[in-house]
Amino acid sequence: MVLKVQHRKHTQQFSVSRCFSVMFLLGQVLLRLLQGKTYHRKILEHMVTAGPASLSPVLLVGGFAGMIFTIQTARELVKYGALHTVGGAFALAFCRELGPILSASIIAGQVGSAFAAEIGAMRVTDQIDALHMLRTDPIDYLVLPRVIACCLMTPLLTIFGLVTGIMGGIFVASQFYQISPDAFLESVRSFLQPSDLWIVLLKGFIFGAIVAVNGCSWGLTTRGGAKEVGESATTAVVTTWVAIFMMDFFLSLVLFEKPTL
Repeated sequence: MVLKVQHRKHTQQFSVSRCFSVMFLLGQVLLRLLQGKTYHRKILEHMVTAGPASLSPVLLVGGFAGMIFTIQTARELVKYGALHTVGGAFALAFCRELGPILSASIIAGQVGSAFAAEIGAMRVTDQIDALHMLRTDPIDYLVLPRVIACCLMTPLLTIFGLVTGIMGGIFVASQFYQISPDAFLESVRSFLQPSDLWIVLLKGFIFGAIVAVNGCSWGLTTRGGAKEVGESATTAVVTTWVAIFMMDFFLSLVLFEKPTL
């Protein structure tokens, strides 16, 4: 019993310390940005990893998620004779919430885990200590380019995923429910506002920062050997997913919730 209590206390302390380490790393990144310390070539390299290398899974998941969501939505709206609002329901739920979360989750699984594994491997093989010996700050050289690359590419991938999801919704609506593409798109336009596009881009930007900072944080704090590197990569993905959902809740509450009189 005593061992279990001690283990729980250790886990809680570890979680709190992890939260502080991620926030501290984020503060260092913001400070470096204000100072203008960037390695442009490294940013371009990581933009390829965070962008084109992740495009295929984002498009596939976005397309099939759009089709699945349209099937489930149309099936219920048929019962109430409101089939013409399928596109609007799709716009409100998929474009505002589901699409950005799915895209960010895929990037977390592919890019965030890669960041944690790469930096973790450098940590356990003393390559980061070698950077210090060469008077190169690991934050400037390893973390900042990855954060900038993710913040730039995640909003773009989110838009591509939304476009694919809308195309999937149009396909299902026309093939199974005889809703013309024009009617579907008109319903989408009637429910979405121009400001929603900027909100989606903002979410992609914030989610990209969460993916990069959390993955790099786990990599920098890796200790041990190859086993610990794998554990850091796995845990980075899980904690990033949790952080993304929590952040999406607060963003939706602030950006979409209207005060009631």
